[in-house]
Amino acid sequence: MTFPPDDPTLPFGPDAIRAAASVILDGGIVAVPTETVYGLAADATDARAVARIYTAKGRPSFNPLIVHVPDLAAARALAGFDDDALALAEAFWPGPLTLVRPLNDGVGIASLVTAGLDTVAIRVPRHRAMQALLAETGRPLAAPSANASGGISPTRSRHVRASLGPEVPILDDGATEAGLESTIVAGRTILRPGPVTAAMLAQVLGDMRQGPEAPAIVTAPGQLASHYAPRKPLRLDVAQAAADEWLIGFGAVRGHDSLSESGDPVEAAARLFEALHRADASHCARLAVAPIPMEGIGEAINDRLRRAATR
Repeated sequence: MTFPPDDPTLPFGPDAIRAAASVILDGGIVAVPTETVYGLAADATDARAVARIYTAKGRPSFNPLIVHVPDLAAARALAGFDDDALALAEAFWPGPLTLVRPLNDGVGIASLVTAGLDTVAIRVPRHRAMQALLAETGRPLAAPSANASGGISPTRSRHVRASLGPEVPILDDGATEAGLESTIVAGRTILRPGPVTAAMLAQVLGDMRQGPEAPAIVTAPGQLASHYAPRKPLRLDVAQAAADEWLIGFGAVRGHDSLSESGDPVEAAARLFEALHRADASHCARLAVAPIPMEGIGEAINDRLRRAATR
């Protein structure tokens, strides 16, 4: 089986995994779901393939990529792990946690993946499609979100197609589960909040530090001040929409759409990017989002919304 030329999308299954692996082993790129969002995968040891990711996304080359591997043993073959990192990996892998670790010498990861840094952002995903693709290729896979750089992250295959156009092959396995990109941790510093919350991390390591929102040197994905952005202006913490605004509600705040009518932050996280895609396609000139509490995963939701609203 190969990807159809007119609409290169295949539903998840053994034949689709083999077709996707063939594309990657030939130096190409494939959009594939993870438990967080759809990623744009390429062989992390192939500099030309990684360059195709940057070209397809229009991504700045100083912005590192996350490397996906099948298990902790594969991660330790690529990077150094101290006791803290091992504790986090054992607690949350496979799952939506990325660890920034010192890159081992001579492991063959393309320098474009790390943006020339001596560290690598690495993750063991839980999703069946990414795990199957890792097994079929036998390669570590660099896979940032499968959308144009700075845009709304994709949680469905149609979001990928709308953002990246008709040529990118897509392995379609329905909507993603978490709906937010992975939490990123370096040492005991949270570089990007995500589905693994600060409280969950603290249960393993104790108190965690928060990294700067827009550091001078980008050491991990998701640190740019403006990111995850719709095309239209976005206003936050809104209880009443203006006449020209599409309001995304939450809890008691009703709007054109709702992240969670019951006020469930986990449901809100899973629906966030889907709701932003719908709002951006609406007839309204501007977008607005209801207040989201900062507790738990609400911190990650608000992080994405702040960056989405920055212009």
